[in-house]
Amino acid sequence: MGHWLERNIIEPGKLPLLLALTAFVLTFVITRVITRLIRAGRGPFGNVKAGGLHIHHVVPGVVLIIVGGFGAVASARQGFGAALAAIVFGIGAGLVLDEFALILHLDDVYWTEEGRKSVEAVVITAALVGLLLAGFSPFGVNDLSADELQSRGTVIANIVANFAFSLVALSKGKTRTAIFGVVVPLVAIVGAVRLARPGSAWSRRFYANRPRARARSGLRAYHHDRRWAGLTRTLQDWIGGKPDRPEPARLPGRR
Repeated sequence: MGHWLERNIIEPGKLPLLLALTAFVLTFVITRVITRLIRAGRGPFGNVKAGGLHIHHVVPGVVLIIVGGFGAVASARQGFGAALAAIVFGIGAGLVLDEFALILHLDDVYWTEEGRKSVEAVVITAALVGLLLAGFSPFGVNDLSADELQSRGTVIANIVANFAFSLVALSKGKTRTAIFGVVVPLVAIVGAVRLARPGSAWSRRFYANRPRARARSGLRAYHHDRRWAGLTRTLQDWIGGKPDRPEPARLPGRR
């Protein structure tokens, strides 16, 4: 079955990546369904505890990543071993990135506004792996001709240039653009040439004495956030569930 898929549907050697991505997405979806049921008090599911300690699913996720990663290194690129290692790794990655925000904040922020970062990390990861499956390679190396690939200098120069564009985009406060720019160079170039976001490292360094640039930057960021922030939050809520509303602050002397 695996050999038939590689011959007729996907490029040779990419079946493990496809299996890992499928396991990753399915694990995230199933995990979110279960956690939302637990949150609503429905179904037979409940939090896993050992001696009163809440065991987050990032723990078994890390174990599965280690097992799948070392299994992939020890196995060939094809065959049952590679496929199994890819599936195990994908499941572990889904469990870990579902609690990415907890790792980032070192706090249980799963159902808070900060917890949205977990959903964003999963979506970005799935999109990047999908681009790799579609034939894109990091830093645009896949765009080089056969003659260029034979020249190490050309390859290195291409990688350095694309990496530089990604760094510039990152310094301008465009994290998503920088990440996708690693795989799709044109995205990094667009992020590098456009205005920096207010408060970014680039803005503080190069717009300090340029009030017009700061004003244009702030106005563009305002219109961008106004256009896309609501849609992004709605999509995140649909995928991962709405965060808990913060409790209103109590006035001193009142109960």
